[in-house]
Parts: sequence; C-alpha cells; structure tokens
Amino acid sequence: MRNKKIIIAGGSGFIGQELCNYFGRGNEIIILGRQLPGQEANNHGQNSVEQEVRSNLRFVKWDALHLGDWTSELEGAELLINLTGKSVNCRYTEKNKTEIFSSRTEPTKLLGEAIRKAVHPPKLWINAASATIYPHATSTPRDESFTDFADDFSVQVCQLWEHTFMEQRTPFTRKAALRMAITLGAGGVMVPYFNLLKFGLGGRQGDGEQMYSWIHIHDTCRMIDWIAEHTELEGIYNCSSPGAITNAVFMKTLREATGTRFGLPAFSWMLKMGGRIIGTEAELVLKSRWVLPSRIQATGFRFRYETLAPALEEIISKTPQRLSFVW
Repeated sequence: MRNKKIIIAGGSGFIGQELCNYFGRGNEIIILGRQLPGQEANNHGQNSVEQEVRSNLRFVKWDALHLGDWTSELEGAELLINLTGKSVNCRYTEKNKTEIFSSRTEPTKLLGEAIRKAVHPPKLWINAASATIYPHATSTPRDESFTDFADDFSVQVCQLWEHTFMEQRTPFTRKAALRMAITLGAGGVMVPYFNLLKFGLGGRQGDGEQMYSWIHIHDTCRMIDWIAEHTELEGIYNCSSPGAITNAVFMKTLREATGTRFGLPAFSWMLKMGGRIIGTEAELVLKSRWVLPSRIQATGFRFRYETLAPALEEIISKTPQRLSFVW
C-alpha cells in the first residue's frame, strides 16, 4: 500500500507503534489519541517510531466519546484501524469491568457514527478484537467457525465488542474484525517476559499445558495489509500464527533463544496470589488459548513466522540489550 491515508485510533501502544513503522513509509498516518506527543504516557513521544516515518505521521486529539474536528480526518482515508480499549491487565473489579466494556464499545459506536457522516468515508475499517473469545481448550483448536462460547467476563467483553462493531451501518466502508492472539515483537509483552528470565523465573506458568496462541507483530501488519489489498475480504478473522504451542514449550523456546540456563516455574497458586498483589488476573496466563487462522489462510495468506523459534530470534535481534540481556 502506497500514497494512502491511514487512520489509527488508539495508536499510542505497542501495536500502534509497529503499524506506524510498517505503513509509515510512503503513506500518510494519522493517530487519533487522547494525548498528543510528548505528553505523559504517550509512547510516540519517545523513540518508538522510526525516524524516516516521523515526517509522514500526524497526531490528532480526540476523547473517543464525542464527535469533533477529528472526524474530518476520515475523509478520503484508505484504512481506519481501531485499537482503542482499556487494558485487561487489571483486577476485574466492578469499576474496571465497566471501563473495559465502555472503552471498547463507545469509541466503536463513535467511529461508526463518524463514518456515516463522512462524504468520502474510509474504504476499510479494521477493528481489534480478541482471541480470548474462545473457551479454555487443550484438546481441540478453535477457528472462526466455532460458536459454542462460554459466558464468563472475558468472553462477554469480546462478544459485545464484536457485536457493537458489526452492528454499525457503514454501506460504503468494508469491515473486518481481527481476533488477536498474543502479539510478539521488540516491546510489548516481551518486556515482562525478559524480566522474568532475568530473575530466574523463566519456567512454565501453572502446569504449562495451557496452549499459547501467538503472532509476530510483522505478520499482524501483513495481515491488515492483505485484507486491505483484497477488497472481497470482510468479517471476522483470527489474527494468530498457525503454530500454537504449550506454555511450557513457549518458555523453553524463549530460554533457549536467549541462552538462559534455567527458569523456575510459577505454580497456579503463586500466580493467583501474585495477581492479587500486583493488580492483575491469573486467567491472563492460565487460560488455554488454542486458535487457528483458518479464514485468512483460505484466502492464500501465508505467515512469515509460522513457528516460534525464528520469530523469537528476529525479536531478540531488535531488542535493546538493556531489556533482553539475561545471560
């Protein structure tokens, strides 16, 4: 994709940064964010975006709740990507649950309204979703044909998020939702993994048998690019490598890739106790996510990183030594 306008809502995090680096050469990128560059907690104010991309990057402020001047940016856009949503890395208190729901549904409704008011709306709207929508599974993988969903909080969030997106009437804008697995790259979730290794805690979590579905960030970007280029594609897609492995195999492969000699395991009771202390939920680690990307593979898309070891090798090669040094 070249010489196009691309809008990224909620693009200040790790995935948003990498999308800027991927699409920012030869395209105009507009980030819709609550904070502008240089403000606290805005990662784009740091060195996260490559220098050659910066000249093609603009920041526009929105509150994700109200229409405003930002809506004019949607005019003539090739692609709108919505990543907005409160992190689920928190305790599931009633207050946090409400915020998790509203931070996904309200911006999605707002973008739908803005698209309907546009004279020349975006050609494609891609909305983030989550592979957590699938139930805990250790014996059978799940693809997009699966419909026997559970009724726990995480699944409720995913279902309402997707329903809100799909119910938006955008007759001139194609829509696709990406059920995203754990996204790996030089940053994001890899930072706490490297920290675990440094402190000798790089063993399995729980019994280690839970399935770990993942995708390299470069393949996430390539999948979005593929959907944009193939104008017949729409609907729901699993954004996950076909090479899911168990948690124990993931941690073992990570130790081998970094030359780490040993890693102590973290038992389930330790994770549950630790979660209460640091303000998160053990479910984020212990739930078994086994996801297959059947629909995107059926279109002819091929993953660059189908297996974990080459993906980790590439990530480690791009990770600053101060973060990844564990020997």
